[in-house]
Amino acid sequence: MIETRHLRTLRAVAQTGSFAAAARQLSCTQPAVSQQMKSLELAMGTPLLIRTSREVRVTEAGAALVRHSAGVLAGLHAAEEEMAAFAGLRTGRVRLASFLSGTSALIPSAIAAVRAAHPDIEVSLVEAPLPRSIDLLRNADCDISLAFHHPKIPGAGAKTQDEWRDLAVRPLLTDPLVVLVPEGHRLAEADQVELAELADDSWVMGCHRCRHHLVQLCEHAGFEPRAEYRTDDYPTVIGLVAAGLGVAVLPELALSEPPSTAIRLLRLEPTVHREVVALSMSTSLSVPAVGLMLRELERSAARLPRTSPNPPPPSTESRRGEASKARLLI
Repeated sequence: MIETRHLRTLRAVAQTGSFAAAARQLSCTQPAVSQQMKSLELAMGTPLLIRTSREVRVTEAGAALVRHSAGVLAGLHAAEEEMAAFAGLRTGRVRLASFLSGTSALIPSAIAAVRAAHPDIEVSLVEAPLPRSIDLLRNADCDISLAFHHPKIPGAGAKTQDEWRDLAVRPLLTDPLVVLVPEGHRLAEADQVELAELADDSWVMGCHRCRHHLVQLCEHAGFEPRAEYRTDDYPTVIGLVAAGLGVAVLPELALSEPPSTAIRLLRLEPTVHREVVALSMSTSLSVPAVGLMLRELERSAARLPRTSPNPPPPSTESRRGEASKARLLI
């Protein structure tokens, strides 16, 4: 007979690679972990772990049981939360995982709204890049994972749909990509730009996943970007562009504050965007706290201000008029 505590312990051993680390994660003793694994292997009738002097690895059977355990534990968590809500014992909890720009732009106001309406709901948040945040979701280590995909990048949309086929997908917003160029750049006064026009520029590139997608876009436009600077930190990307060290493409959601006057924002033509979604296990949708947080995330997305690219450059007549006014004021 399989016990849920044994499944949790097996998952911890598989994730950490040792009995000692699993014991620390589960706040129990190493002998307790070892005894539970022996009991589970006896119940299954087959070895689940390979023990060496350096690490503990799962066997093929162990890996299969770990995969099944995620759904079992997620379903059990959902049942416990829903029953607790019906019984009125507590209002529940919801655990979030999100990529960086989603964490800063979308989540704070959603959490604040949930806590204001239901102060007893326990809300936790961990920042995790894709695809780790989705692994957390499938392993029942979070209830909602914010994610994104680029439907217009060749092959990317179909691949994502395949990766998410077992998850409930809640669309939140369409997030356009914008081009950042330094003030004084030859295209700084333009309203929109094609990627091919930036083929000879130095590039500042962001996070690994965004970098991969940008390279695909540039290759589709007929060139390979010369990436001289790489960083996962969006403010650093903006700072490098402002210093005149290159151009960049960022999702609009990453520009939570207007960039400095040393940067010009240009529309990308043709338009490219990413779709930001909230992912959850289907079994969690009936959990009241999870449903409430999903609704607040939708409201938070709807309230987001949109960053405007450069206004059209003033006409020659306007510039002459402004110059005349300036001379009169001197």
